[in-house]
Amino acid sequence: MDGQHSEKPRSRIMAAGTSSAMPRNPRISSHVPRPSKESSCRKSPKDSAGRDRQSQHTTILLCKSRSSQAALMPKEHTMFMEEAYNAAICFKMLRDINSSDPLHLKYIIKKIKDMAQGSPYLVMETIHDYFADNPKISNRHKFRLFQVLKNVIGASDVMEDIWKRRFMQLALENMTKSTELEDMYQNAASDVLVALCRHSWPEVAQHLETEFLTGVFPHRSILYVMGTLSSHEELLNREDRARWENLLAQVAAKSIPFLNTDMWSRELLSALTTPSRTQQEELPEKTFLFTFYGMVLQAEEESTTVRAHLRSLLETSHQWSKQREGIALTVGLAASRHLNDVWAILDQFRQSGPIKWSLHSFSLKVPGPTSEDLRWKWASSTILLAYGQVAASAKAHILPWVDNILSRMIFYFRYSSWDETLKQSFLTANLMLMGAISRNEGAHSYEFSQISELLEGLMVLMEKEPRDALCTESRPQALHIISSLCKLRPPMDTNRKSRLLSTCLRSVFALPLLDALEKHTCLFLEPPNIQTLYSQTTEALDCMLQSFITQSPTAKELHFLLSHLYVWLASEKAHERQRAVHSCVTLLKFLNHKRCLDPKESLKHIGQLVGMLGILCQDPDRAIQRSSLEGVGHLYQLLMRQKAGETFQVESLTSKEFSQPGAEGAPLWSSEQKATSPDPQELASPTDSIFHLESSQALKEIMRHLLMAEVTDLIWTAISGLGSSSPFRVQAAAELLLAVIHQHGAKLETVANMGRGIHLRLCSVRIPQAKDNALSAITLLARNHTPELVAAFLDFSMPLDSHAFRLWRALGAEQPVSCLVLAMLLAWLQERPLPTRASNSNPSPKEKNYLRSLAAMNTLLELQFAREFKEAVREAYPQLLLALLTQVHYTLELNLVTEPQRGQQAQEAAMPSPQSTSLEALKSLLSTTGHWHDFAHLELQGAWEHFTSISTYAQGVGLLARAMVQNHCRQIKAVLSWLLRRMQSQEERERKAAVLVLTEFLYSPVLLEVLPKQSALTLLAQGLRDESPDIRVWSLQGLGNILFHPEKERLLRGQLPPFLNGFFQNSEPVVVDIMGTVSDVLHRLGTHGAGAQSLSVAINARSFFDDERDRIRAAAMALFGDLVATMEGKELSGLRTQVYQSMVPLLLHLKDKCPEVAMQAKFAFYRCALLLGWWPRHTLFCTLAWEQGLSARHFLWTCLMRASFEEFSIHLAQALSYLHSHHQHMKTWAALFIGYTICYHPQAVSRMVSEVDTNLLFCTFEDLKKDPEPGVREFATRQLSFLREVSEGRQQ
Repeated sequence: MDGQHSEKPRSRIMAAGTSSAMPRNPRISSHVPRPSKESSCRKSPKDSAGRDRQSQHTTILLCKSRSSQAALMPKEHTMFMEEAYNAAICFKMLRDINSSDPLHLKYIIKKIKDMAQGSPYLVMETIHDYFADNPKISNRHKFRLFQVLKNVIGASDVMEDIWKRRFMQLALENMTKSTELEDMYQNAASDVLVALCRHSWPEVAQHLETEFLTGVFPHRSILYVMGTLSSHEELLNREDRARWENLLAQVAAKSIPFLNTDMWSRELLSALTTPSRTQQEELPEKTFLFTFYGMVLQAEEESTTVRAHLRSLLETSHQWSKQREGIALTVGLAASRHLNDVWAILDQFRQSGPIKWSLHSFSLKVPGPTSEDLRWKWASSTILLAYGQVAASAKAHILPWVDNILSRMIFYFRYSSWDETLKQSFLTANLMLMGAISRNEGAHSYEFSQISELLEGLMVLMEKEPRDALCTESRPQALHIISSLCKLRPPMDTNRKSRLLSTCLRSVFALPLLDALEKHTCLFLEPPNIQTLYSQTTEALDCMLQSFITQSPTAKELHFLLSHLYVWLASEKAHERQRAVHSCVTLLKFLNHKRCLDPKESLKHIGQLVGMLGILCQDPDRAIQRSSLEGVGHLYQLLMRQKAGETFQVESLTSKEFSQPGAEGAPLWSSEQKATSPDPQELASPTDSIFHLESSQALKEIMRHLLMAEVTDLIWTAISGLGSSSPFRVQAAAELLLAVIHQHGAKLETVANMGRGIHLRLCSVRIPQAKDNALSAITLLARNHTPELVAAFLDFSMPLDSHAFRLWRALGAEQPVSCLVLAMLLAWLQERPLPTRASNSNPSPKEKNYLRSLAAMNTLLELQFAREFKEAVREAYPQLLLALLTQVHYTLELNLVTEPQRGQQAQEAAMPSPQSTSLEALKSLLSTTGHWHDFAHLELQGAWEHFTSISTYAQGVGLLARAMVQNHCRQIKAVLSWLLRRMQSQEERERKAAVLVLTEFLYSPVLLEVLPKQSALTLLAQGLRDESPDIRVWSLQGLGNILFHPEKERLLRGQLPPFLNGFFQNSEPVVVDIMGTVSDVLHRLGTHGAGAQSLSVAINARSFFDDERDRIRAAAMALFGDLVATMEGKELSGLRTQVYQSMVPLLLHLKDKCPEVAMQAKFAFYRCALLLGWWPRHTLFCTLAWEQGLSARHFLWTCLMRASFEEFSIHLAQALSYLHSHHQHMKTWAALFIGYTICYHPQAVSRMVSEVDTNLLFCTFEDLKKDPEPGVREFATRQLSFLREVSEGRQQ
């Protein structure tokens, strides 16, 4: 149909295009007289139309060559043809929009708008004529034509009156027309009227006012026009906007009588409550109607009328959000003049049945709520919004009402059914309330009682926000409310502020990454812009932090805020650290910009922040690195300003400009703002150079200006970082710790606690480089704080775990310090109080000294094996020897004093006892310092057992000192020097050890080089007056030494022959005692020895090696060993043969059935080997002391054969004689000895072994094949085979 109606105009345009005469079409001829200015303005549309013609399929006769026509025709004709062509194109596009798809429709509208900018009148006339010539086009076609007309009018700067009147009439005729398009058609026609307001404001306003004041409720399209004008600021200029608002106020005042008209009031409520197609869309007419209704009620004088209408309005449905917002808006506008009436109506509504039912009851109903249920479900949200609007409208009168409003809002928030609607209404209402308060100048001096309750509600809201989603503006809105609340009185208490900060930071920082947040909303019909929403949230959080510091600009408040950020700066998740460091840096920027901190106040605990940022400068995330380094720069500027006590110009090109707080609670500083050029007078200060340094250099620079307390905080932050589970944090913390201590280690205090802290976290450090750095830090600290560290380390050195041991090694890594550490340990070792029962769990000072003394002993034991302390231990050998001898006595005293307590057995099983530890320390001192000869003497004769009892302690010390003398120990002189000091000690146990050692050293030739004989006599004489009876006895024994009585040599030697005759008595105890006495005589003779009687003593002693009595065998071997010891360095003559002949018996008795005999055989064998010059001596000692099995026996046989092969026949004969022994173990050992000999010297054995001995060997090896030891059985099998070969060879 549209096509038929459009044929007539098209034919006229085509005819005009082909005729050379003046056109008959008035639409074209009317434009001919227009000036050429407008024609020139149409060149752009002509070009555009020309381009459009190339894409059109419909042929138009005006498509001939325009250039050739222009050359042949007059200028007026050319203009005429251009206008005719443009009109034809416009007409065609108006026709085509009916059948165009939405995309092509937008294209056509754009083309017509472009044409209208060049030829507005032509386009308007074409549209008007199209409507006039085609009255029967479809409503959808008209709908699209109205859209085109609206855009054309909007694009026109000026309109002639005729077109204003024509299009206004067109719009008015169609605004109220009912069509199948319903509201869409009316809205399109109304939009034409709205567009005309720019050109014909008075006429439109007058018509709207007339329509509104007829007494009949206006048509919906009139409300649509007024709503559109009210909601779109850009439609009217400032003057027209003011006139519009004034007009609305007048219309509202003139509409007051209609409130009492039943029909008008019913239609008003009907228009307000009639549901739209989609309840979520915002209809301009309905929004305007709620506003206008509120303005009418505001202008009403009668409170009865106001209350009645508000009551009716509140009793409508509250199901839809726009309905709730509109009701609240109307209530708020009415409250600006009728506050008391509105308050009363809201209270009445709160007490009504539906509201009481809706509070916490909806969730209890059965599934499938009815429409009546939904009508009242969200009534609480309406009331919350209404209170917010009341606050916004009350303006200057709001302050006295704030607590009442807050109490009611909090009530509805707490006791209504929780959902997104209630939450959003609560936040919106509070935002309006905060805005109203902020606009009141007296708010800061007013004290509000409900702030704490509101904060609790906001914390609940933040906690209920989903942890894995960010879909609404709830978080930033809540944060903005908190920012406003912190400016009000009374201020928040510390506990509530701390909980609030923790909740808000967790709600924002713990959100997933933005990609995850976007995936969470991918199924939403209208997904929010996550990036924008997140930026708003972080800016709101920064605004809150800035508000806190603004209200309390102190260093204490800054530390309080930062302490809540530290948890997130140390997070294991990179995106959480990134968010936290961003907020931290933003806060520092704000402080630098505002300069609100008192310059005279020191920045306490700033070292902790330096440490956190310093660690984050090594973060794997490059963004965190950059932000942290920037934070260090801003912190440095802030620190320098505080230290200087004056304001610096610190704005640099690297800094960013700050914004002032906006009316809607915009952050005081936004990280999104761009940097601006600095003022010429604001030149960058020297502190700006910090931004151009690397992280390590920047940290060194800022550390130069820290106080000791701040450096301490920095160190503790680094120490805490060592315990992190993040490898980069551990590595960065260790590097930072080393750098700080290198720079400030000499001036530090509380170093002991730092050492303990490092030890606690060292066990969790898995990165070798980080652990080395931490230990290097201990080495640096030890240069100036050795005593404190030693005392601290002793507290965790019992028992000494591997980490504590590494700390001790680091402590002594430098030679001078290692000597000092040993000296300190010796000092603590000498603190030997007897233990007391500690009360509760805290040890008394005396108990603590006792524990540290034991720990020092435990540590000394371990440090003797540490490479770092080798040299120091050697140098301190004399002090250590005497100290440990005294310590052994002390631990023996502990066993007598302490009583077994509950759980002691389990504790002893878990860790060694003090007694065993002290003895092990003494052993290790000898073995690790090269004094293994002395160690071997005590080990081989079992002398260590003497140190396990207080009764035999003196004997053990004497044997140790005797070993040093017999081995010509090089440390005797040094020990004597320290021993003389110990003789004067106040501690009895030290004097005891000194006297015991001195009495043995009297036999050393080097004694007189250190201590003259008279001085030695004087010392021993003083010992006779000692309080200790033991010391008096030992001093008296020392005074009887042969050194002081040379005549004793002849007397003692004279007693030897009778003693030797006594060896052959029948009484075993008598013989044992006599042999012991001979040994004692040999010892007392010292270096003088037995002289010529030595051979006689050796022969008599050897004769008892194979005695059937165990004790006599042991005593004889001990005597022989003592005799050999006295012969060292002397001419052996005939004694050498006795020594050689004793080697095989002693070797075979190593497997004696009596342990005492076996031990004495070892010691005598070892002494003989030393006398004969065997090697390697240390290996020989180790084999005798600890080795078992065939390998040890083979080694000893090898040593014997190598050192005395010329005595081969004697050794073999002795071994053969033992094959006839009644003791199976001796017989077995002899067979093994002979077996080794057969293997290496078969011919010699075949010549010396008789047939009887051979048979005996066969029998013995057959028996050994049944030995429980597999190695012995295998050896016996091989020997039998070899023995058969030797026997067969001899027979041949």
